[in-house]
Amino acid sequence: PVAHWILQERYADVMLLFAVAASTDALDGFLAKRFGWTSQLGKFLDPLADKLLLLAVFICLSMNGVVPWLLTGLVLLRDLVIAFGALTYKLLFGPVNGNPTFASKLNTVTQIVFCLAVVAAAAYQWPAEWMVILLGALVLFSTCVSGIDYTLIYVRRAQVVVREHAEQAAAPPRPRGELEIHERRPAVGVHQPVRLLGEIVEQLQVLVADVL
Repeated sequence: PVAHWILQERYADVMLLFAVAASTDALDGFLAKRFGWTSQLGKFLDPLADKLLLLAVFICLSMNGVVPWLLTGLVLLRDLVIAFGALTYKLLFGPVNGNPTFASKLNTVTQIVFCLAVVAAAAYQWPAEWMVILLGALVLFSTCVSGIDYTLIYVRRAQVVVREHAEQAAAPPRPRGELEIHERRPAVGVHQPVRLLGEIVEQLQVLVADVL
């Protein structure tokens, strides 16, 4: 209903819904940590849902003319570049094995605060316009910095992998007996498909974490 209410310009109702959502999300996080109610699927779906909601808010606010399309397009482009880069790295070089950087976390916080400020200004004429513009500038800056930061991270990781492969290729061959022992593969068991599914979920979780 958030996107629908924004398009209907029911900004006061949107602020109320934001407050309820923030409260329930905080309670959910507390209970999950307190009683260990977590799962790999939940760790993947929860940040993905938050990211999709944030993108939907940006798009709807731009459709209403209160957020420039240039800023929304930059936010979308940043997420697409990071997701495509992580997927490309996974396919060409191996597991991403990454965590959200400080620049990424700061970017997410600035985006949330900016959206809240835009909706509050439309509903209650507060904060002042100059504060909203300043927050928009911070979103623009942090989005660019975060996107460049992730690009450099993937490039450096790829260079390290390529260098390691080159060193392995240049290394002298191992004795035949040692080679046969190292290349021996375990037999396929009934638990291997389950383990493979778990690895896929973990990689998707890392990919979503990188985007956030």
